[in-house]
Amino acid sequence: MNDTRSAHQQASTTVPSREARTARIAPAFNRHGVWAIYRWEMARAMRTLWQSVATPVITTSLYFVVFGSAIGSRMQQVEGVPYGSFIVPGLIMLALFTQSLSNASFGIYFPRFTGTIYELLSAPVSYAEIVLGYVGAAATKSIVLGLVILATAAAFVPIQIAHPLWMIAFLVLISVTFSLFGFVIGLWAEGFEQLQFIPALIVTPLAFLGGAFYSIDMLPPAWRTVSLFNPVVYLISGFRWAFFEQADVRVGISLAMTLAFFLLCLGVVRWMFRTGYRLRN
Repeated sequence: MNDTRSAHQQASTTVPSREARTARIAPAFNRHGVWAIYRWEMARAMRTLWQSVATPVITTSLYFVVFGSAIGSRMQQVEGVPYGSFIVPGLIMLALFTQSLSNASFGIYFPRFTGTIYELLSAPVSYAEIVLGYVGAAATKSIVLGLVILATAAAFVPIQIAHPLWMIAFLVLISVTFSLFGFVIGLWAEGFEQLQFIPALIVTPLAFLGGAFYSIDMLPPAWRTVSLFNPVVYLISGFRWAFFEQADVRVGISLAMTLAFFLLCLGVVRWMFRTGYRLRN
């Protein structure tokens, strides 16, 4: 009888319970690892804080001097909105596109360039946590930059936001989406030239041709149809709707296109980590 009881006790001490097995199979979220990556990336931005703040302020001021004075004196309003106020959402989006791409792409490319990416991949941090740390830091910097540009623009023109919650939602969603896109570029690039190729030669021209400083309704019908194939049009249009309740395309379509681009970038990042694309060599 005693032998049977001791055998049961030994089995209970050697065989883990169902809860213990479940806890072992499903590891907990490594918030310390995510926070370490996030804090490191934010510290890198803080080292160039003056440059990060002064550059968008000066650039925004120059845009208002050039576009607001030169063009605004000849084109007073666009769809009932003063031209100086009309270009504010486009200015914010232009900065958001470029900064999200550059912050996220350089953030992940530099560890690849120095070889420290292997230490990160061997650390007890999952792929999702790595993406969350890098993309979260890049999106945070872009959001702060967008708010700085908004405050700078308010010193030049009156700004009214018809839907503040939708404005914040579009701001966060677009920042995260383009940070994911920049993360993809950082994994894909094999040199600093490729790192700058897509932002400089593809994204920036698409932003200028996507209605950042004008409404595509002002274009001839044929060119307006061509502009609808530009995905940036939908992002800028949805963000501008949050300010003035006026958009080149319906806000539901803009939101759907933004979410589709977000899911596409998320799927590409997942495929890159699953296959080890540009990470194993």
